[in-house]
Amino acid sequence: MHIHIGATSEGKPVKITASRKLIFESIVKESLSRKGMDMIGIVDCASPGVLRDIRSMIRRGELYQLSDGGLLHRERLTVIPASEVETAEKNGGTSHHIAYFPTVGAISEFSNIMRKHITNIELSSQRASLTASELFNVVQATGGVFIPAHVFTPHKSLYGNAGRRLSGIFGEKAEDIIAIELGLSADTDIADHLEELRNITFLSNSDAHSIPKIAREYNVIRMEKPGFREFILALHRRGGRKVVKNVGMDPFLGRYHRTFCLKCDRVQEGTPPVLKCEYCGAKGKDIVRGVIDRIIDIGDYDKPRHPAHRPPYSYQIPLMFVPGITDRVLKYLLSKFGTEMAILNTVSEKDIKSALPVEIARNLIDARNGKLKMKPGGGGHHGKVKKRDKQYIQLSLDL
Repeated sequence: MHIHIGATSEGKPVKITASRKLIFESIVKESLSRKGMDMIGIVDCASPGVLRDIRSMIRRGELYQLSDGGLLHRERLTVIPASEVETAEKNGGTSHHIAYFPTVGAISEFSNIMRKHITNIELSSQRASLTASELFNVVQATGGVFIPAHVFTPHKSLYGNAGRRLSGIFGEKAEDIIAIELGLSADTDIADHLEELRNITFLSNSDAHSIPKIAREYNVIRMEKPGFREFILALHRRGGRKVVKNVGMDPFLGRYHRTFCLKCDRVQEGTPPVLKCEYCGAKGKDIVRGVIDRIIDIGDYDKPRHPAHRPPYSYQIPLMFVPGITDRVLKYLLSKFGTEMAILNTVSEKDIKSALPVEIARNLIDARNGKLKMKPGGGGHHGKVKKRDKQYIQLSLDL
């Protein structure tokens, strides 16, 4: 539910840091045919160039508007149009937020209003001349749903950069926040150190900046059918609808899990919270504070306390991280089993063992079961899966 667009079909940039291959139409096709998703959220749809691409697909009959909200592609994939916006608080703290909308008309209205607050509405995630609370009002007024994005990352996030509590940013409106996005370096165990999140639904989204990253994290949601109305009911946990599982990488693999010293160029390894370098004593702007270190520092509980409604968080290493699964091997697996969701979830271990060399098959099965060992990431560097001694190049070529 958090996929970026790198460029329009006309070749104009949208998200500067995203791959230019991330065009609206290519995202839709990739999410359906290769990833095997039922519903996605594309978060750059307030860009006028992207809106033109959406309307073009509607005219060609490749998308049509659902009565309950969302855009349907080929009767199988629902797209929720959304926008990610950066806000700034009076204290200088910045944070990113996602606004999901039911229709092209609603997000077009949002786009027209945000022109007054953003210097270049064509580009994604631009800073608005609004606080998070003020943006919340605009989103509500245009029929959207407001969700703080990647709330724990050290840069441009609610807890990592803007403040210590929802109430400090939103005041009384904090009670109207129905969901937050965990982000790559956090999971349920980390987030449930904070008491104010006990009634809030968690989303695990990929924040994809390239096509392979789509569905690196995802959500399993119980609802009648994929669509905007059902999605919102699930976030509210009403009528039996709810998020039943969060799926994502172990936070160890996240880019900001542990504190990182910019002077020593080292990830800190001490018991969190580590708020200054254990090796040279650097602190403040000379370190990038880790997600786990920040949450332990500001948390209300020594250990996570999960409310009864909280679903399990399943650790799943993406196929691209699994030792031995090269582009060549992945192409082979897709030709044999269909989609990445099938490979990661529904293909039997017996079939995996019959399709791959023993070592690669064992890595994939361990990855599905969350058993691969990892080194933590920090300072913008991903954590790493510890590779076994086996050489995988020849095994891959043998396929």
